[in-house]
Amino acid sequence: MERSLSSDSAGAKDRQAEVQQILAILHKWGIHTLGQLAVLDKEQLAARLGPEAVRMWERANGQSTRLLKLVRPPESFEESFEFENEIETAEPLLFMLRRFLQQLSVRLSAVYHVVKELTLRITFSNPSRDGFAAANKQIYERVFKIPQPQFGLFETSLRDPNQLYETLARLVALLGSDRVGTPVLEKTHRPDAFHLEPFSWDFGGTISVSSHYSSDATEHVPPISTNAMSKPALRRFRPNIAASVLLAEGQPIHLRSGQVSGAVSAQRGPYRASGNWWDEKIWSRGEWDLELENNVLVRCHQSGQIWEIDGVYD
Repeated sequence: MERSLSSDSAGAKDRQAEVQQILAILHKWGIHTLGQLAVLDKEQLAARLGPEAVRMWERANGQSTRLLKLVRPPESFEESFEFENEIETAEPLLFMLRRFLQQLSVRLSAVYHVVKELTLRITFSNPSRDGFAAANKQIYERVFKIPQPQFGLFETSLRDPNQLYETLARLVALLGSDRVGTPVLEKTHRPDAFHLEPFSWDFGGTISVSSHYSSDATEHVPPISTNAMSKPALRRFRPNIAASVLLAEGQPIHLRSGQVSGAVSAQRGPYRASGNWWDEKIWSRGEWDLELENNVLVRCHQSGQIWEIDGVYD
């Protein structure tokens, strides 16, 4: 018994439309079954209806192969226990839960699987007035999501807020409240000036770019030997690299350090910056942009007699 022609529902919408159009043409030719399609000439069918009709002809003649993709359903591992007598304390329950976790760990390690989530289901007895258990038992169920690494760059979902704040409380107890929190830039021109504030997951709106001055910014004077349409990025050294600078008439002529060294071919600066003159945190520095003879651009600063390299322009 020959089967009737039908379109492949698993294809894309455009392919389905093309198949439907081919079927309509075949029906006008009087082709209504697979047997009638199989006896047609393959080359003439390709010339008139295209490659999709050829694929239909090959299926009708058993010349096409469709790979079977095996789909494995998600596996689940279950451990259960029913107490003979009712329990009134949590110790027996915790004992069984530890035992379940050990058994599940052994079973999972044997098949090289990891856990996605754990479901805890506890059934409570509901005794009636006459002392016998009633039919409608109370069931408590909770799903525990297993922590996973977040590979998304902009993923900010918080899986377990209670666990997060518990971890923060432990860190505060170990390190002190002044060493745990969110770093916030201070309102000063001093580079890398920040303080810690208590951690808060609620950002309270969109994050805006700070308008404070940064030593990384080079908008006041364009870097040396660069195109005005593109500004190189400053790759900062943390911590800064100590350097020795040879001066001639107050201008750097040679730079030497453990990573960057060479004669200075051009320079811009110094850019004076200072602050906190009213307390013990007073600071003052002069920043330089130096171009070495090997075409390396560096940002360095002088504080008194001390020279340090802040970074290299890429």
